[in-house]
Amino acid sequence: MTIPAQSTPAPALPVPGPAASTIGPAEARSRFRAGVRVPTAGWAPGYAQANMIVVPREYAYETLLFGQRNPKPCPIIDVTEPGSPYTALAEGADLRTDLPAYRVWRDGELVDEPDEITRYWSDDLVAFLIGCSFTFETPMLAAGIEVRHISRGSNVSMYRTNRQCRPAGRLSGPLVVSMRPIAADRVADAVRISGQFPSVHGAPVHIGDPEALGITDLSAPDFGDPVEIRDGEVPVFWACGVTPQAAIMTSRPPFAITHAPGYMFISDVPDHTYAV
Repeated sequence: MTIPAQSTPAPALPVPGPAASTIGPAEARSRFRAGVRVPTAGWAPGYAQANMIVVPREYAYETLLFGQRNPKPCPIIDVTEPGSPYTALAEGADLRTDLPAYRVWRDGELVDEPDEITRYWSDDLVAFLIGCSFTFETPMLAAGIEVRHISRGSNVSMYRTNRQCRPAGRLSGPLVVSMRPIAADRVADAVRISGQFPSVHGAPVHIGDPEALGITDLSAPDFGDPVEIRDGEVPVFWACGVTPQAAIMTSRPPFAITHAPGYMFISDVPDHTYAV
């Protein structure tokens, strides 16, 4: 199946660039609500970020079961009441407007990439928030491990793999992974640090040879942007919360809404809340 290209229109307001690291979660959400459209890696460091999938109530049990059966790529950290766009992860935040970019799906096909989804919302919808690996990037940076997509100001690289998730009713699809180049002498540190955050994907699922995952070209990610892998670095792959989007493309439910890959919901929950 052909994967839709991820569009990245110019933001409607000035983007703070490196200053994003000084902005708190409420201010970040306010800027996204006002029209800033950028990947969220590096924004509001110290606060957990989340992927999102919204489905009709008819699909809610199967979505919950898909997450329970595939906890590595789909660690569910909140589920809303049917029809409610509000989450316990950030008081007053609105899931219809407070992410920088969304995707709307009909019968497994991408039909819109809006800045807000108020016009698509109904009382029948249930939102699932899924832990994001951006959450453990702050402690990796604090340990002196470069996170390439943050240092170059781009989106993280994400790839479909040849590993299939465990199906749940009508939902099935492949595992999606995110990739970060890590200096060979820091791979063990990256594994240790990310492994302390099992609710946001935890330790890597694969280190090294991408072809073992069915990835033939690291310069052509299925989602996000490519990043350079330098001499002495190893590609390290983490389970990714874009996996439900691959399940949507495979299973073709009549309707769904997701975040745009890399354009996350920023919560008010400190990162360390998810550390073990």
